[in-house]
Amino acid sequence: MNATKPIASLSLDLDNQWSYMKTHGDAGWQSLPSYLDVVVPRVIAFLKQRDLSITFFVVGQDAALEKNREALRSIATAGHEIGNHSFHHEPWLHLYSDAQVETELASAEEHLERATGRKPAGFRGPGYSLSPTVLEVLVRRGYQYDASTLPTFIGPLARAYYFMTAKLNKEQTEQRKVLFGTWRDGLRPIKPYLWRVGDRKLVEIPVTTMPGFKIPIHFSYIIYLAGFSRMAAVQYFRSALRLCRWTGTAPSLLLHPLDFLGGDDAGALSFFPGMRMAGAPKLELMAELMSVVLDHFSVVSMQEHARLAMQNGNLATVGLKVAP
Repeated sequence: MNATKPIASLSLDLDNQWSYMKTHGDAGWQSLPSYLDVVVPRVIAFLKQRDLSITFFVVGQDAALEKNREALRSIATAGHEIGNHSFHHEPWLHLYSDAQVETELASAEEHLERATGRKPAGFRGPGYSLSPTVLEVLVRRGYQYDASTLPTFIGPLARAYYFMTAKLNKEQTEQRKVLFGTWRDGLRPIKPYLWRVGDRKLVEIPVTTMPGFKIPIHFSYIIYLAGFSRMAAVQYFRSALRLCRWTGTAPSLLLHPLDFLGGDDAGALSFFPGMRMAGAPKLELMAELMSVVLDHFSVVSMQEHARLAMQNGNLATVGLKVAP
């Protein structure tokens, strides 16, 4: 960590091909098609070239399969943090009962630790799904932080676009009715804060959106904008990070596997924005964007971000009303 620069945390939600297909309502996801053997080595090499250690939020179902063990173990071997991204990757986690959440987290923990040798200290809900029940179970299970909030007003617009391209029945649509969040999520803080859970507190590290405007700045969104103008997209990202510096915001920046895969790598996911771009130019764009990050910030893992936030103190405390 470069002491002359403020920190930014970097995390990657390791959503697999089957989990995207499942959320989208596509047939065939039950066979659990995977691209982990392709994307994991690619991401690890990308990070190693830049001497970066980040957090991978891993889905328990993937860790439970022997075919994925080598790829997942390589993440921990390379020195990256392993976070819990649920077992079944269902963005309707907020609908689960206490017992269901307990089982979901415990099953993921068991398989993640078995596959990687690391017990997760942090959690991110799939599709930013969160509820008071989830937070209560996280505290009960000894988690150090949650990272499931995306403070933006455009979540409903993203959900509407998703529904237009998805193949969902009425029940499936109802399950996904708060996918990507609600208008109220735009009122949430973009800086770390504390959830009050009974007599305990839990650090929340939000996925950072642009200070003041609360529009997304995660890499998938920048790639989508680059489909219209690469120059404008990079300038947008650069301006957002400057705003973070000016407002004293230590950004938590989010990656996805599709940021490193092109349409030539995963044709079945062509419905995703940015997947019309081929793999090679996408990696070139990612390299440019990461250079922008490193110009402004020293990158740390999510666990380190949470530790430093607690160490610095002065975190706001909020109650448990998180449901729409």
